[in-house]
Amino acid sequence: MRVSVALCTHQGERWIEEQLRSILDQTVPVAEIVVGDDASTDRTLEIVRAVASETDVPIRIRHHEVALGVAGNFADAIGATSGDVVALSDQDDVWHPDRLERLLPHLEGVALVHSDARLIDADGRPLGATLADSLEMSPWERAAMTEGRAVEALLRRNLVTGATAIMRRDAAVASLPIPAGWIHDEWIAMHAALGGGVRFVPEATIDYRQHGSNQIGVRRLGVADKFRRLLEADSGKHALKAERATSLATEAAKRGLATGARLDVLVEKARHERERARLPRQRLLRVPRVLRGVAAGRYRRYSRGSLDIARDLLEQHGG
Repeated sequence: MRVSVALCTHQGERWIEEQLRSILDQTVPVAEIVVGDDASTDRTLEIVRAVASETDVPIRIRHHEVALGVAGNFADAIGATSGDVVALSDQDDVWHPDRLERLLPHLEGVALVHSDARLIDADGRPLGATLADSLEMSPWERAAMTEGRAVEALLRRNLVTGATAIMRRDAAVASLPIPAGWIHDEWIAMHAALGGGVRFVPEATIDYRQHGSNQIGVRRLGVADKFRRLLEADSGKHALKAERATSLATEAAKRGLATGARLDVLVEKARHERERARLPRQRLLRVPRVLRGVAAGRYRRYSRGSLDIARDLLEQHGG
C-alpha cells in the first residue's frame, strides 16, 4: 500500500530535519510527504526544501500564511494526500526505522492503528517512560483498545495520540471536516472507532519529544499534582466536553456512523457531559446529582469512574 505522511509544522526549525530524515529512512518507503505549515516565520520551510532537494520522495508544502490551528492544519494536510494509508506526523518527533513495517500489518480489518511511544526530552534523551505509561492506561483500557472495543474506552477519555497513528486514507478523509472544539486526533480516532475500528499496538514506534512548548504534550502527574488538579477551577473544560459529546452524537447520526442502540449510547454520553457542566457552584448541592449519575452507571461508562466522581465533587465550579 502507498503510504502518505501528513506532517504539520509551526516554527519547527530545531527538529524538523531530524524528523523528515527519520521518515525518509523507513524500511517501508513512504510514497509522499505533505507538509502543512502553519504560518512559520523561522527557517522551517527552508529546511524542508533543502531535505526535499536530496530525495526522490515527493515532499509537497502547503504553507498557510494565516494559521489554521492544529486541527485545521492536519485536516488540510490529510485532504491533500493521495496514498492508500495516511500516517500522521508532528514536526518534533523521531520515527523508529521500522515504524511502518511494524504497524501496517495491523491495519488489516480496522480503519486506524496507533502505538505506544518512547518519551524523550528536547535533546533526544529518553525520559524513562512511554506514552502509555504516562497516560496511565489501565489493563482494561489496553485490552479494549486491542480487542475491538475502542468505542467503549474512547467514550471515557481519548487514548489515541495522532503522532503514533496510521489510518486508511478513505477513513481519514471520511472523518473530515473536524467539528468545532475537537482536537484532530481525538475526533479522527472516535470516527474511526465508530466507522471501521481502532487497534492499539503496545510497542513504541516513535520517540515522542517533550520540550515544554509542545502544542499537545503529555506529563505523568504525581499524587500531589493529581490532588491539586481535582481542586482546580472548571475553567470551561466541562462545557467543552459537553459540546464535543453533543457534536459527536449529532455528527454520528448525520454521517451514518451510529444508529439504534449505538446512537443511544452517544446521546446518553452527551447528556452525561451536559449534566456535569451544569453542576452547581456549591459543593454540597452537587452531591445528589453526582450520586444519581453514579447509580445510573454513567460515571463508569462515560467518565473515568471514581476519579471524575471526586473531581465533580471537589473542584471549584462555575456552574
